[in-house]
Amino acid sequence: MMKKLRPKSLNKIIHKTKTTMKKILGVLLIILTSLSCNSQKVYQDFDISYSKSGGYAPSYENLLIKGNDAHYSLEGQGKKIKKSFKVSDDDLKNLEATLSKNNFRRIQEDHKKVYDNVTTSINIKKGVNEGSKNDGSMIMPNYKTNWQNITAEFQKLINNNVKN
Repeated sequence: MMKKLRPKSLNKIIHKTKTTMKKILGVLLIILTSLSCNSQKVYQDFDISYSKSGGYAPSYENLLIKGNDAHYSLEGQGKKIKKSFKVSDDDLKNLEATLSKNNFRRIQEDHKKVYDNVTTSINIKKGVNEGSKNDGSMIMPNYKTNWQNITAEFQKLINNNVKN
């Protein structure tokens, strides 16, 4: 088979074009990677998180709080909501007081297997109430009222700041 011959100048242009395209693709890849990493940062760096998920008709509700900044999202029940808002110092104090008053750190989770249940998870990453609890396997009977009081406070915070 015969090889097509190209002039040297055309070969140089083709080589430069390929090299330039590789550089452009490399830069685009770096930009896309950094953007995708930053978009998830909101969901990793928080002081307080409250989430409800699961059920027969799955829905996903999340509230993440870092300082006075909050990020809320709800997906399910025919809705898709994302909202960022400021949490007042008073609201944070009320939340902290509710956690303390209801002994958040002492709440005991049951270990039964429960399926198709809406699970509520609360993670506190700083302060005297630091800990993580969820009712995926239910809450021990002695602590159900405490858990309900805490989840009601989170729901009140959401209802006051997110208009559905």
